[in-house]
Amino acid sequence: MLQQHFTTDYSADIAAALETPGGHLSLGCGGFILHYGYGAMLSGYDCDAIKAQSIAACLPVIDSRCVAFDVVVQLTLGGPLVAVGRAPEPAPWHGLSYAPLHAVAIRYAAAGAEIWNIPEVETLPAPAERRTGP
Repeated sequence: MLQQHFTTDYSADIAAALETPGGHLSLGCGGFILHYGYGAMLSGYDCDAIKAQSIAACLPVIDSRCVAFDVVVQLTLGGPLVAVGRAPEPAPWHGLSYAPLHAVAIRYAAAGAEIWNIPEVETLPAPAERRTGP
């Protein structure tokens, strides 16, 4: 039997994220979260489709699916949150503080996450003991 495959069009939500300071897409082992306003998020499991659409639209993307789970937990609980639609707090940033997107992305990049469309942040190779793939 022929199966139909539908890809959701996230363009309106991505456009809202592009207009919001700190708006971005984060992908992890539990799916995706599109941060598009202060307290406004869209979550789901269609990771590859929304990632491709976000990258094409030049939306910042942090993909931590290739990072070991314990490292992501440390980054999430011990590190700052992205200031989405609000002003970041002054440095130094710690758990539950609000930092600029690039400051959070640098931490994820250092852990081996894929980073897209965030100026001055490059994906760095993860230490051998933290790699989850070949």
